[in-house]
Amino acid sequence: MATNAIDQTRRMLSLVTYLRERPGAHVQDVARAFGITEDELISDLDVLPMCGTSFRGGDLLDIDTDGDRIWWHNADDVAEPLRLAADEATALLVAARAVATLPGLRESDRDALVRATAKLETAAGESGAASSRLSVTFEAEGGVFADVDRAISERRRLWLRYYSPARDELTEREVDPIRLFAVGHTYMEGWCRLSEARRTFRLDRVAEIRLLDAPAAPPELELRDLSAGLVQPAAEDPEVVIEVGTGGRWVAEYYPHDSAEELPDGGLRITLRTPDPASLRRLALRLGGDGRIVAPPELADSAREAARDALAAYEDAV
Repeated sequence: MATNAIDQTRRMLSLVTYLRERPGAHVQDVARAFGITEDELISDLDVLPMCGTSFRGGDLLDIDTDGDRIWWHNADDVAEPLRLAADEATALLVAARAVATLPGLRESDRDALVRATAKLETAAGESGAASSRLSVTFEAEGGVFADVDRAISERRRLWLRYYSPARDELTEREVDPIRLFAVGHTYMEGWCRLSEARRTFRLDRVAEIRLLDAPAAPPELELRDLSAGLVQPAAEDPEVVIEVGTGGRWVAEYYPHDSAEELPDGGLRITLRTPDPASLRRLALRLGGDGRIVAPPELADSAREAARDALAAYEDAV
């Protein structure tokens, strides 16, 4: 079964704990315990010595193997309580203060963040003093966020000019906002009066926004469970097959998929489902020579045509 980087990272974190408790463990026994081959385990062990409790080095994991047994030479040193360096404390304090200023943050969350920041300042002492001279502001989505947050609190309808990447067009619509949430990007979930259905809008794709005097009155809806991610394909959604080279393996980590088979050239053959296969044309254009849509045939033809059109437009521009 294909393993992505996230699965490998989780396994290696567990492997660290496992090896610390079993000095001199046999390679065969460890591989069996984790359900992987001995070659996969050795590959993990080649990476672990480049990991540690700091990016500065000097406290990396000293783990090696003679092919039969595995030895961790500095397990006790790495287990010592961590200490924040000056730059780490500064980064945390600057980020915490910036997040505390975001509009729409629940007061209970803001208060908790302020208390945590104060404790961190005390713990950092002089090493965190530089953070008071630095500041970060969020501008890209801040205005849209504030308007959506206000519309939700005042139960007012919104008017949007919104960019749809699937159709590559701007649409105007009125939306009764339901909630704000973040999954990688910041989104608004709302009842769209144009489509008369629940829709999700990414804030950085809102070209223009206005609060309306009309009251927001979305129907009673059960909130979606986002614990498994924003995109959750259904079994009845159309199946799409994409082949990517080594430079496109990231697709398997960012797109929910049914399978990812290794290809001889180091690439992957990825099978996934989506309610809107046409939206994957943009993925094909982004991949360029690192990937192609294999099936369904009509989508593959459409992606090739989009690539030819994009190339022609570029040649005309230059």
